[in-house]
Amino acid sequence: MKKLISAVLAGVLALSLAACGSTPPASEPASGSTATSASTPASASAAAESKQYIFSVDDLTGKNIGVQLGTTGDIYAQDVEGATVEQYNKFNDAVLALKQGKVDAVIIDNEPGKVFVEQNDDITMLDEDFAVEDYAIALNKGSELTAQFNEAIAAIQENGTLDAILDKYINGVEGAEGYVTPEGTEYPNGTLTMATNAYFPPYEYYEGDEIVGIDAEFAKAICDYLGYELVIEDMEFASIIPAINSGKADFGAAGMTVTEERLVNVDFTNSYCTGIQSVLVLK
Repeated sequence: MKKLISAVLAGVLALSLAACGSTPPASEPASGSTATSASTPASASAAAESKQYIFSVDDLTGKNIGVQLGTTGDIYAQDVEGATVEQYNKFNDAVLALKQGKVDAVIIDNEPGKVFVEQNDDITMLDEDFAVEDYAIALNKGSELTAQFNEAIAAIQENGTLDAILDKYINGVEGAEGYVTPEGTEYPNGTLTMATNAYFPPYEYYEGDEIVGIDAEFAKAICDYLGYELVIEDMEFASIIPAINSGKADFGAAGMTVTEERLVNVDFTNSYCTGIQSVLVLK
């Protein structure tokens, strides 16, 4: 998930990137950090082939960390002792920097991190969680929509719609359809515009020209329930809250975490999903 936390098509979001084996890591591992014995040829060979030198969250101290600008990973990384934080507009760019040896690790929400690991055989995710968070929808301060959204969220959770969406995108339930707008649904209340950053699978990503994913379907279910037609606008993550404040968007859904800093500028609905901040490193 982001602090400011299924079938994803690999062809849409795959990083068509080759690992730069000749590029040294941004920070070398501490002397003596490997447990491989130099006296064992096979073990020494295996150690030479491995690029992994970060094995726990504690190993991030003093390293170069890649993050997406404005996310909770960005904020958390600032607190890592001695770390240099490299900010990128998209997680794709942060992962590319990891593969090229420009950063030592990437702090990323767990589910999108899993997608990048599946698509890149030279990176892995640490078993240790960096942080656990709750995701919610952001709306303008004092918006009448906040109470309406909370009503819709409660109904959607109770009737099993949210579970169906998670079964489709996260739980891998065969045949899960997620949410489909019922026939005859009408939109007497007009339209609502959702601001998102559509490079965060499985929460939001492109399938052809269409933005799909957990947040896209969840927002569609909410808008259908309330009688609004949904419009989704893709933008940089750091632009979502300004878009809400300026009226360019009615709400934001992008795996957004409720934080004290964000509550200064927006209100949040009740939480609808739990996210985990994880760490990607080279294998």
